[in-house]
Amino acid sequence: MAQFPHEQSEVGAFERQADAFRDWVSAPEAGRYHLYVCKACPWAHRTWLLRNLMGLEAAVSVNFVDPIREDATGWAFREGAGHGLDEVEGFAYLAEAYKKTDPGFSGRVTVPVLWDRHAKKIVNNSEDDICKMWAGVFRPLARHPIDLFPPELEAAQTQLSEYIYEAINNGVYTTGFASTQAAYEASFERLFTGLDRLDLRLAEGGPFLFGERLVETDFRLFCTLVRFDAVYFGHFKCNQRQIADYPHLQAYLERIYRMPGVAETVDFDQIKRHYYYTHDDINPSRIVPLGPKLDWARAD
Repeated sequence: MAQFPHEQSEVGAFERQADAFRDWVSAPEAGRYHLYVCKACPWAHRTWLLRNLMGLEAAVSVNFVDPIREDATGWAFREGAGHGLDEVEGFAYLAEAYKKTDPGFSGRVTVPVLWDRHAKKIVNNSEDDICKMWAGVFRPLARHPIDLFPPELEAAQTQLSEYIYEAINNGVYTTGFASTQAAYEASFERLFTGLDRLDLRLAEGGPFLFGERLVETDFRLFCTLVRFDAVYFGHFKCNQRQIADYPHLQAYLERIYRMPGVAETVDFDQIKRHYYYTHDDINPSRIVPLGPKLDWARAD
């Protein structure tokens, strides 16, 4: 049986549901908006990481859900190491925010969620939109804004981001959640073709995807790469090569990981517990592996 049966095609391919809430903040006020994230989720991680790097902590508060998600009840607010109770609305489950915003919502509850404290509703649950809002309308509230979407790179960056999403960000999921051999193999080939291309791109024009310019696309890729050897390689059967086998991708991953403020947003314990425990159709024993040991805080 597929992990998410309602998001499975007739040929066994995982087809991710569309984001349900796509409103845009036009004039943000400090303290009005709240971010709900899971540290284990790469999509949510990107919004939290860029919020921190831009210095939006005082403007946008944050809560962390339990990384162990039960499909019957979804993401929950529980006290624990690195996560806790909902400090804004007192929700027990993130699903309550979805139902409060749209009583008819019947899809899968996902993170991240940008919540409006005043209107008492979800503004947006698309990580792409949220990151663009951080870099755009929230920029005046940032203590150290980063130019994540430089206008001169707009077309090329959009094209590369879309490719990285299809082949790699979502590619690890379409590989791991495939329910037929044919769907798995097609996604597997697309994923490693993408990793091969990006390793070559960095070899020819690094240190970042657009040379010396560090942009949002780099963090989009980073949030998948940092999880790859720990979970996607084994758990999602993405096992042709590890990122450690790619000299340029591995150096790139470590380069970003060592940037101030990045490593503290990477929680390997939560990452591994979420994937190996939550996806019981893939890992019915729910045994969480102890390895691999990954820590790139200092160069060897």
